[in-house]
Amino acid sequence: MFYKLIKKKCDEWMKSPDCTIRELIQYIYTQNKMRDAQIEAIKIYLFLKIACGNRPLWQLFTEGSFNSLDLTAMELTVEAREILTTNKAAAALLEYSLLTDKNGKQLAPELEKVIKSQSEHINYEDVFKKIFYGVNYTDYLFSLPMGAGKTYLMAAFIYLDLYFAQNEPSNPAFAHNFMVLAPSGLKSSIIPSLKNIQEFDPTWIIPEPTASNLRRIIKFEILDEQKSAKKSNLVRNPNAQKINNHQPLEDLMGLVAITNAEKVILDRVDKDEDTKIFDKEELVKIRIANELRDIIGKIPHLAVFIDEVHHAADGEIKLRQVVEEWTKKHSFCGVLGFSGTPYLEKVENVNLTDSFLIKNTDLSNVVYYYPLIKGIGNFLKVPEVKYADNDTETIVKNGVKEFLDKYRNTVYANGACAKLAIYCGKIETLEELIYPLVTSIVSEYGLNPTEVILKYHGGNKAYPQPEGSETEFDSLDTDFSKIRIVLLVQIGKEGWDCKSLTGVILPQKGVCPTNMVLQTSCRCLRQVVKNADETALIWLNKFNADTLNKQLKQQQNISLQEFNKGKHQKTIQVERFSRMDRLKVPPIDFYQLKVSYQTLVTEEHPHTAQKLADERIFTEADVALIHKQDLAGKNLGHYLAETEAGEYISFHQWLYLIERESFRTLALGCLKEHEPILKKIFERITFKDEMGNTRYDNRYDHENIRSLIRKAFVPKRDFLVKEEVVPCEASLLQIEKLVSPISVQDDKPFFPSQDIVKTIVDWDTNAQNKVLSPEELALIEKMKKMGYPIPKPTDPHPERKQTYHYLPYRFDSGLEREFFKDSVLPILGEYKSQLEIYFNGDDTLTDFKIDCYKQSGREWRYIGKYVPDFLLLKRNGDGSIHRIIIIETKGEGFAAKFADRRQFMETEFISKNNECFGYERFRFLYLEDTLTKEKREKKTIKAIKDFFNI
Repeated sequence: MFYKLIKKKCDEWMKSPDCTIRELIQYIYTQNKMRDAQIEAIKIYLFLKIACGNRPLWQLFTEGSFNSLDLTAMELTVEAREILTTNKAAAALLEYSLLTDKNGKQLAPELEKVIKSQSEHINYEDVFKKIFYGVNYTDYLFSLPMGAGKTYLMAAFIYLDLYFAQNEPSNPAFAHNFMVLAPSGLKSSIIPSLKNIQEFDPTWIIPEPTASNLRRIIKFEILDEQKSAKKSNLVRNPNAQKINNHQPLEDLMGLVAITNAEKVILDRVDKDEDTKIFDKEELVKIRIANELRDIIGKIPHLAVFIDEVHHAADGEIKLRQVVEEWTKKHSFCGVLGFSGTPYLEKVENVNLTDSFLIKNTDLSNVVYYYPLIKGIGNFLKVPEVKYADNDTETIVKNGVKEFLDKYRNTVYANGACAKLAIYCGKIETLEELIYPLVTSIVSEYGLNPTEVILKYHGGNKAYPQPEGSETEFDSLDTDFSKIRIVLLVQIGKEGWDCKSLTGVILPQKGVCPTNMVLQTSCRCLRQVVKNADETALIWLNKFNADTLNKQLKQQQNISLQEFNKGKHQKTIQVERFSRMDRLKVPPIDFYQLKVSYQTLVTEEHPHTAQKLADERIFTEADVALIHKQDLAGKNLGHYLAETEAGEYISFHQWLYLIERESFRTLALGCLKEHEPILKKIFERITFKDEMGNTRYDNRYDHENIRSLIRKAFVPKRDFLVKEEVVPCEASLLQIEKLVSPISVQDDKPFFPSQDIVKTIVDWDTNAQNKVLSPEELALIEKMKKMGYPIPKPTDPHPERKQTYHYLPYRFDSGLEREFFKDSVLPILGEYKSQLEIYFNGDDTLTDFKIDCYKQSGREWRYIGKYVPDFLLLKRNGDGSIHRIIIIETKGEGFAAKFADRRQFMETEFISKNNECFGYERFRFLYLEDTLTKEKREKKTIKAIKDFFNI
């Protein structure tokens, strides 16, 4: 449940001026390729990377990074208030205790009581470390249900990390290389699906040409080799060799390696260990695993992705210990887990006090959770669940007949026909009971059993594996597969991606592991066609139905009744239209302040060798001087505070860092021309630790030293700051970006509604030739006979002539919507053809964006772009714009953050434009939500009368 606090803070960040990814997210929405579950996960991911620095969860919660609790209104003792006010970790745990479930019931009231009454006895930092498994590295888990597209989400994360790493190569938050681990025991089903990462199209999340450039630097390695080299006394791991081929490893970027978790988690066999307890084959396996594990540990800026992470949570798998070892060796970026079932089979206990335990049944490091029920009817089929307390034969008979009645003729858009999976538990059950029964049923329906039934199992002495069954099974989702019913034994419980699977039958206890009834039942829910109305059929015996109900409650907090036909809100198609030509909206001409810097070269040659040999290049870091004195104040001496050892670095990595920090203005070849002297500098500012690894010596200011090295390669320069006011012209709509239709889960932000949009568009094109209803036509005929004049059809939306340069508008805040709908539209009605108003607040569609600066002394500092919310304008007789009121609506919470830009708009922008145009042309009207609706309207009307003189 900690993810709820993270999401709340992420939502606040997305709306704040500090958010740097809003345009990127809007681009992803515009592309309309990623599901809502994936986009929301991307928001959380980038929030944790950018706003939170990719730090471990225990540290973020301890520092209060997600705190938003108001303690002022709480009833607290003096001691508790003091602790909760000063200790951010305590406040974070209290806020967690106040979370509620979907029915509004508080989840941890006892925890709240203990925090309020015994805070002085609680070590909150230690508690958070234990809650998040005591790891010191970043460990985030993303929980999405089957069918949500976890593999594509992994690919999206990889491309996003590389995108930001290219821009900020020294930023430790962003990974350069990636290791994808499939869980042990699932290599046959999960490794192939992970290969889909290669098929992901980066243009879905990143614009061209950047997307194609990133795709070119990615190097995929599937580490699925099973054996070492033959006829060799040495252990040679072909998977380790695949990684080793990418030399030099310290400069590696863009590697995506995919392997099975068991290849890297086997326990190490030390040289002094008695290896006699292992047989020769087992010993080779262990040494091969060690070799792969060691080479992975040398990959720089590595992120580890673990698919189906609930398997890796098993106590027998020492994955965390392995990762902990990796973090000690190089710049490690963190671990990302992905799972549809982030729960624990056993309750985990964390001691809060001597007498109180925090009990947890979910994996606590979940940072994003998308519930199964939300996916149904969205990107999953809508299930119909049926169960009976009958024998196996009766359940299979009823299930098969109902499936054939409903889906016999169902063929999906990809050409695949609907299929039913029957899980049999044992090979003998399949061969001797289920197969003969199903054969007779399909024959009754006029189908050929040999064509439509597939038996798939591993085989035993009595019944070998059916010939060609593996190929048939892998081809089920194709248009040439005629299979309708698949009989399975110990296959297809997890990781089976067959979208045309439309039904599942679990006829008896034991046909799948008890803890996997939910996953197995949901195999048939993957949607074939996006946003289509697709259904599925699930038949269970009573035991499996009870188990499914129990697991739904434990893992999804829903009942079987809610799951059965529980349909999530469908994706809504919003059609959008440009009306720029109809309204003849001219571009906005204005003057923009531009600050530029002119470089003046003050020497002819750089004299690189001389500058690199200068002792002044070895600048020392700021150090703390500690003074010692006795109680009488007598000085006993002073000494320097000890500094900790710096991070690991290699000479080549250091050279690349210097090159990257130059923003490609200094080529690596130039650095290598002076390699001997640079090597001496590097050796002086680094040292070897006891393990033989090279580390930074923190007595030196390394950032400044690298800067001085870069300066040594260019002639001395000076800068001249130039301020100018330049004429600009901006369109209120970039028509090429107005994609239509777009798919959304919630159309509330869009105004007006689709019905009104279509009415307005219809009136735009057919105002003179309106198609009248039969009642209206009859009334007109009657009026003609009586000699009355025929009235013209009344325009139901006359405001269309004064607004809506595109339809519909998308408002990010309720204040924008309320102001436009309830205040502006009535005002337009009063002023008819004199005024027009256009919404400009969608920064992905408008070109009218203003660069804002803040003056400090004689210099200007760029503070970002300002995108006006509304433009209220009056035209001249020739249709050109006479004057514009820029209207900004802002919530109270963002007033302080907006203050710098507001000041720039009210002073510099307005004055510069009026000065250049020679008369008042712009006015800035600021409306906060602290004002009542009536006061906002009065301010608007007063500005209209004063500024437009009407």
